[in-house]
Amino acid sequence: MAETSVNRGNGTEKGPLNDRARIWGGIDLGGTKIEAVVVDARGEVLGRARHMTPSKGGPGEVVKELYGTLGEAAQTAGIEPAKLAGVGVGAPGSVDANSGTLAHASNVAGGWDAPYPIASDLGDLVGGKVVMGNDVQVAVAAEYKLGAGRGHRSVLGVWWGTGVGGGLVLNGVPWRGQGSAGEIGHMVVKPNGARCGCGRRGCLEAYAGRASMERKAHAAVKKGTKTILFDIMRDKGRTRLSSGIWSRALKEKDPLATRLIHRAVAMMGVAVASVINLLDVEAVVIGGGLGSRLGEPFVERIADAMHPHLFITERKPALRVAELGDLSGAIGAALLAGPQM
Repeated sequence: MAETSVNRGNGTEKGPLNDRARIWGGIDLGGTKIEAVVVDARGEVLGRARHMTPSKGGPGEVVKELYGTLGEAAQTAGIEPAKLAGVGVGAPGSVDANSGTLAHASNVAGGWDAPYPIASDLGDLVGGKVVMGNDVQVAVAAEYKLGAGRGHRSVLGVWWGTGVGGGLVLNGVPWRGQGSAGEIGHMVVKPNGARCGCGRRGCLEAYAGRASMERKAHAAVKKGTKTILFDIMRDKGRTRLSSGIWSRALKEKDPLATRLIHRAVAMMGVAVASVINLLDVEAVVIGGGLGSRLGEPFVERIADAMHPHLFITERKPALRVAELGDLSGAIGAALLAGPQM
């Protein structure tokens, strides 16, 4: 009987892999990375893998990389992908869970607008059923059930990474609206403001999304601004300004990185406070690449930035860093496929 590492983001332990009929796969598709896990009925992680998201090639290349990442995670768990009870995928953009399609994926593999049958194509490779959900919505559901949202009936999740995504649990029920509820990144925080990747102006993502901040940094350098951001990027052999690069630049007090992150935090405060004023949720969970990397000090800064915009300042929601870390999206996608906590 095989043994493998069980990892829920907070530590590891050894445990037997003894019930293959009740094992699910979960994949988190991000703008820069793909994270895959294999979990049991309790949500314990039996295997995991991470690959870089294709920077070009469109949805076909994305499907191939999704399958490759899932296959590696399954291998570490000692199981073939075809033996999984089900596979869930959390993806950014407009997800149609009924048809298994993904559209308006502007931050993935060069982007595409028209609906593409991700679930069907991946299902053909896996040899089984694949279900889909919005990446942040499934991550927030995982945090609600297993992580930082435990003990609260209403939770707003804000995933700060390549873009800025959001998800809601209201009175214990994930709230999806007509399919795109929780898109806090496309709340307008400044009318006629900065151009967003979605094509509109003034969205939160135009100020706080890592891709937007990178474009702003490039533009500043062209105008003569000095920064170590791209020096760090080259030293690390990266082609994009990852969360780790921003974190290091902040630690070294790079003026441009400091200014852009300060602007991002200020706009996050506006958007999160507006959601609180409307929905009065009990807790806010901050996750995503930047949210998890920058951690508690920056969650506290977001709380401070919220304060001037809150209608009822004496009853603030709890603000917490996502406990499941980088695995929250993949675990949430796996839960979407079958395990019920």
